[in-house]
Amino acid sequence: MSEVTASIHIDAPPERVWKIVMDPQRLAEWVTIHRRLDSASSNNPAEGDEMVQTLHLRGVNFKVTWELEAIDAPHHASWHGRGPARSHAETEYRLTSKGDGTKFDYRNVFHPPLGPLGALANRALVGGLPKREADASLRRLKALIEKHNS
Repeated sequence: MSEVTASIHIDAPPERVWKIVMDPQRLAEWVTIHRRLDSASSNNPAEGDEMVQTLHLRGVNFKVTWELEAIDAPHHASWHGRGPARSHAETEYRLTSKGDGTKFDYRNVFHPPLGPLGALANRALVGGLPKREADASLRRLKALIEKHNS
Protein backbone atom coordinates (compact mmCIF):
# COMPACT_ATOMS: atom_id res chain seq x y z
CA MET A 1 0.00 0.00 0.00
CA SER A 2 1.20 3.50 -0.78
CA GLU A 3 -0.41 6.74 0.34
CA VAL A 4 -0.06 10.16 -1.26
CA THR A 5 -1.38 13.40 0.23
CA ALA A 6 -1.23 16.89 -1.20
CA SER A 7 -2.82 20.24 -0.33
CA ILE A 8 -3.15 23.63 -1.97
CA HIS A 9 -4.89 26.93 -1.34
CA ILE A 10 -7.08 28.12 -4.22
CA ASP A 11 -8.37 31.69 -4.42
CA ALA A 12 -11.99 30.71 -5.08
CA PRO A 13 -14.90 29.58 -2.92
CA PRO A 14 -15.39 25.83 -2.28
CA GLU A 15 -18.47 25.72 -4.53
CA ARG A 16 -16.43 26.85 -7.54
CA VAL A 17 -13.58 24.41 -6.84
CA TRP A 18 -16.10 21.61 -6.28
CA LYS A 19 -17.84 22.27 -9.58
CA ILE A 20 -14.58 21.69 -11.46
CA VAL A 21 -13.08 18.78 -9.50
CA MET A 22 -16.33 16.82 -9.58
CA ASP A 23 -16.93 17.27 -13.33
CA PRO A 24 -15.51 14.18 -15.06
CA GLN A 25 -15.43 16.06 -18.38
CA ARG A 26 -12.84 18.47 -16.90
CA LEU A 27 -10.32 15.91 -15.58
CA ALA A 28 -8.05 16.43 -18.60
CA GLU A 29 -7.69 20.10 -17.66
CA TRP A 30 -6.01 19.44 -14.33
CA VAL A 31 -5.12 15.78 -13.66
CA THR A 32 -1.60 15.26 -15.07
CA ILE A 33 -1.83 11.46 -15.47
CA HIS A 34 -5.34 11.55 -17.00
CA ARG A 35 -5.45 10.41 -20.62
CA ARG A 36 -9.16 10.00 -21.32
CA LEU A 37 -12.58 9.61 -19.78
CA ASP A 38 -13.98 6.35 -21.12
CA SER A 39 -17.39 6.68 -19.47
CA ALA A 40 -19.17 8.53 -16.66
CA SER A 41 -22.56 8.10 -14.97
CA SER A 42 -23.44 11.79 -14.99
CA ASN A 43 -22.20 15.33 -14.60
CA ASN A 44 -24.32 15.71 -11.45
CA PRO A 45 -22.39 13.53 -8.98
CA ALA A 46 -24.25 11.22 -6.62
CA GLU A 47 -23.23 8.37 -4.36
CA GLY A 48 -22.87 5.18 -6.41
CA ASP A 49 -21.94 6.96 -9.66
CA GLU A 50 -19.22 5.30 -11.70
CA MET A 51 -16.67 6.48 -14.19
CA VAL A 52 -13.97 4.71 -16.17
CA GLN A 53 -10.78 6.64 -16.66
CA THR A 54 -7.61 5.86 -18.61
CA LEU A 55 -4.51 6.98 -16.70
CA HIS A 56 -0.85 7.06 -17.72
CA LEU A 57 2.12 6.38 -15.45
CA ARG A 58 5.70 5.45 -16.31
CA GLY A 59 4.90 5.05 -20.02
CA VAL A 60 1.92 2.74 -19.48
CA ASN A 61 -1.79 3.45 -19.98
CA PHE A 62 -4.23 1.63 -17.71
CA LYS A 63 -7.94 1.85 -16.92
CA VAL A 64 -9.47 2.46 -13.52
CA THR A 65 -13.16 2.08 -12.75
CA TRP A 66 -14.12 4.54 -10.01
CA GLU A 67 -17.22 4.46 -7.81
CA LEU A 68 -18.25 7.52 -5.83
CA GLU A 69 -18.60 6.02 -2.33
CA ALA A 70 -19.40 9.14 -0.31
CA ILE A 71 -20.30 12.70 -1.15
CA ASP A 72 -21.00 15.80 0.93
CA ALA A 73 -21.09 18.66 -1.58
CA PRO A 74 -19.15 20.93 -1.69
CA HIS A 75 -16.84 19.65 1.03
CA HIS A 76 -15.97 15.98 0.62
CA ALA A 77 -15.89 13.19 -1.94
CA SER A 78 -14.51 9.69 -1.60
CA TRP A 79 -13.92 7.39 -4.58
CA HIS A 80 -13.01 3.69 -4.75
CA GLY A 81 -11.12 2.55 -7.83
CA ARG A 82 -10.54 -0.88 -9.35
CA GLY A 83 -7.54 -1.17 -11.66
CA PRO A 84 -5.64 -3.85 -13.53
CA ALA A 85 -4.62 -7.16 -11.96
CA ARG A 86 -6.88 -6.66 -8.92
CA SER A 87 -5.20 -3.44 -7.85
CA HIS A 88 -7.42 -0.91 -6.16
CA ALA A 89 -7.25 2.62 -4.83
CA GLU A 90 -9.13 5.12 -2.72
CA THR A 91 -9.11 8.81 -3.57
CA GLU A 92 -10.48 11.52 -1.34
CA TYR A 93 -11.09 15.25 -1.87
CA ARG A 94 -11.65 17.61 1.10
CA LEU A 95 -12.51 21.26 0.52
CA THR A 96 -12.39 23.69 3.43
CA SER A 97 -13.32 27.36 3.29
CA LYS A 98 -10.31 29.50 4.24
CA GLY A 99 -10.96 33.25 4.13
CA ASP A 100 -11.92 34.12 0.57
CA GLY A 101 -10.54 30.84 -0.76
CA THR A 102 -10.48 27.09 -0.40
CA LYS A 103 -8.00 24.65 1.08
CA PHE A 104 -8.09 21.61 -1.18
CA ASP A 105 -6.76 18.41 0.41
CA TYR A 106 -6.15 15.38 -1.81
CA ARG A 107 -5.44 11.86 -0.61
CA ASN A 108 -4.85 8.68 -2.61
CA VAL A 109 -4.17 5.22 -1.23
CA PHE A 110 -3.05 2.61 -3.76
CA HIS A 111 -3.15 -1.13 -3.07
CA PRO A 112 -1.07 -3.00 -5.65
CA PRO A 113 -1.85 -6.60 -6.54
CA LEU A 114 0.19 -9.51 -5.12
CA GLY A 115 0.34 -8.33 -1.49
CA PRO A 116 3.83 -7.55 -0.08
CA LEU A 117 5.59 -8.55 -3.32
CA GLY A 118 3.40 -6.13 -5.30
CA ALA A 119 4.04 -3.37 -2.75
CA LEU A 120 7.80 -3.86 -3.10
CA ALA A 121 7.59 -3.79 -6.90
CA ASN A 122 5.37 -0.70 -6.75
CA ARG A 123 7.93 1.19 -4.62
CA ALA A 124 10.79 0.16 -6.94
CA LEU A 125 8.99 1.05 -10.18
CA VAL A 126 6.98 4.11 -9.18
CA GLY A 127 8.95 5.63 -6.30
CA GLY A 128 8.04 9.27 -5.57
CA LEU A 129 6.27 9.82 -8.90
CA PRO A 130 2.69 9.75 -7.51
CA LYS A 131 3.49 12.57 -5.04
CA ARG A 132 5.07 14.70 -7.77
CA GLU A 133 2.08 14.10 -10.05
CA ALA A 134 -0.41 14.92 -7.26
CA ASP A 135 1.39 18.19 -6.52
CA ALA A 136 1.55 19.04 -10.24
CA SER A 137 -2.17 18.28 -10.65
CA LEU A 138 -3.11 20.57 -7.77
CA ARG A 139 -0.95 23.36 -9.20
CA ARG A 140 -2.76 22.94 -12.54
CA LEU A 141 -6.13 23.01 -10.77
CA LYS A 142 -5.20 26.20 -8.93
CA ALA A 143 -4.04 27.89 -12.15
CA LEU A 144 -7.17 26.78 -14.02
CA ILE A 145 -9.56 28.10 -11.39
CA GLU A 146 -7.71 31.30 -10.54
CA LYS A 147 -7.28 32.18 -14.23
CA HIS A 148 -11.07 32.32 -14.51
CA ASN A 149 -11.35 34.46 -11.35
CA SER A 150 -9.45 37.40 -12.85
